[in-house]
Amino acid sequence: MRGYRTKLFVGLVTLIFAVLIGLGLLLGQLFKSHYMSTYDSRLNKESSILAAFLEESGGLNHLDQEKLEWYSETLDSRITIVNSDEKIVFDSGSINNLEQARHESIIHDIIENRIGNKKQEKTLEVGGGYNLQYYWGQIKQDDKVEGYLFLSAKLSEVQKAYQQIWWLLIGCLGTALVVILILGARITSRYTKPIESATKVAIELAKGNYRARTYEDSLEETGMLSTSINILARNLQAMVKANENQQGRLSALIENMGSGLLLINSKGHINLINRTFIEVFHVEKQVYLNKLYYEVIKYKEISEIIEEIFMTEHKVRRQVVLPIGIERRYFEVYGVPILGTNEEWKGILLVFHDITEIKKLEQVRKDFVANVSHELKTPITSIKGFTETLLDGAKENKETLENFLHIILEESNRIQSLILDLLELSKIEQQGYTLSIQSINLVRLFEEMLPILTPKAEDKNIQVLMEGSVEAIEIEGDAYRLKQIFINLISNAISYTLNGGEVSISIVENAKTVSVSIKDTGIGIEQEEIPRIFERFYRVDKARSRNSGGTGLGLAIVKHLVEAHKGKITVESEVGKGTTFTIQLHKKFPVK
Repeated sequence: MRGYRTKLFVGLVTLIFAVLIGLGLLLGQLFKSHYMSTYDSRLNKESSILAAFLEESGGLNHLDQEKLEWYSETLDSRITIVNSDEKIVFDSGSINNLEQARHESIIHDIIENRIGNKKQEKTLEVGGGYNLQYYWGQIKQDDKVEGYLFLSAKLSEVQKAYQQIWWLLIGCLGTALVVILILGARITSRYTKPIESATKVAIELAKGNYRARTYEDSLEETGMLSTSINILARNLQAMVKANENQQGRLSALIENMGSGLLLINSKGHINLINRTFIEVFHVEKQVYLNKLYYEVIKYKEISEIIEEIFMTEHKVRRQVVLPIGIERRYFEVYGVPILGTNEEWKGILLVFHDITEIKKLEQVRKDFVANVSHELKTPITSIKGFTETLLDGAKENKETLENFLHIILEESNRIQSLILDLLELSKIEQQGYTLSIQSINLVRLFEEMLPILTPKAEDKNIQVLMEGSVEAIEIEGDAYRLKQIFINLISNAISYTLNGGEVSISIVENAKTVSVSIKDTGIGIEQEEIPRIFERFYRVDKARSRNSGGTGLGLAIVKHLVEAHKGKITVESEVGKGTTFTIQLHKKFPVK
């Protein structure tokens, strides 16, 4: 803005300077013309008065030379009188070193060229270094021209006066210029400062600093500008604040909504995913953002929904089942095309409603009776059959009686185990279920559990090994429930491992967590079955599971107890090579 003020000031000064020079030249010429006109008029009058004086004194025959000399000195002029024959009868003498011959030549020229030709001029300026002005008049006697009177005056006085006029003009105009420069500088500064301030504020507003303000002065024009800039700044600040509040509310709504959200632009790039989507699908935000959807979304069902919306530009609502980690989750996916003004295609919005729990409840309602009936059918049928056989007379045979009673007892125990597991699972799933948290030595906990499982392992010639550190590892948890988790997993590992196999237990201590891995060399699990193994009554190998005395609820109980400890359970398996269950627990039990 300094440049703007300088340009304005220089332009104003240049204009004023040009005007003052023009005015000075004009006034100088006017003063010169006026002064010369006055000077010529005075000498013309003096020459006329002298001519009249000579005529009254008797003409050329009665000249009073002393008086003419006095007039010459008084008027500071050379008086020359010439008769009608162009002979000089009186000459007061040279006043400017003018040669006599030159003087006579000028007079002769005036008489011949000006008076003889009856020209009206009565003045002649003689230059050439002489700087003289000639004035003349006729001397008449009895209405006849007796001669001529010539007055020649020096122009040096006129030139001095002319120079004084110019110095006076230069002084006045110079003073005026200085005053105008000072006033112009102050006025320019007065009017440009508000503009500079307004410009700085406008630049700050353009940068996004909506709290910038300019000083509001009392000048009407610049005051209106400053006021308008401040009003604009306040309005922008209010608009930005309102927009930020709205954006904050929208972001809070998107991030904290219970459903996953995925926004794809018209070119297929993912522009937005919310926190729920990240938590449910266990993905990283930077991996998804600004990537093509088919490069990062690994679920074929979701890609098909997106492609259908792209092709049809219609809403789509569909229920899908997706394997996420070790479980299968049910989602109701609602996809809509985003259209702008004039039906301009903007992109796609997908909302993932997790309906897994609802589906589970529905499935529980549908399958509970069937599953319980199926699980109870075999032992009840056995009990009924053996009881009827005994009633028909087999009880008379002591050996048969004992054998049948032993089978009836086993089947009764199976029914009791099933009922106890159902009650246990129901208790764990109840809202408000709490654990008895205490400090536990995890290594000692395994030392207490392994003797319980050793006989079962020895029956199949299976080695149960503890790997890694044998030092004390302290964590916070419910000792009884942790025993229940690990006994279930180790028992399953023994049950599904062939004779002569191996079950290994390893404990890895991290900074804040402890990971426990139970690895077997058993039959393994198909990858598509892994998400279902934690479902109630689900068995990988139904015949082997039933023969092992399992109820099909063990892993469901394990999963719920691990989650109650705020931990995680993962499964890795390869058919024919074995399975590894890894449980991650917090050293210090999380309060929330």
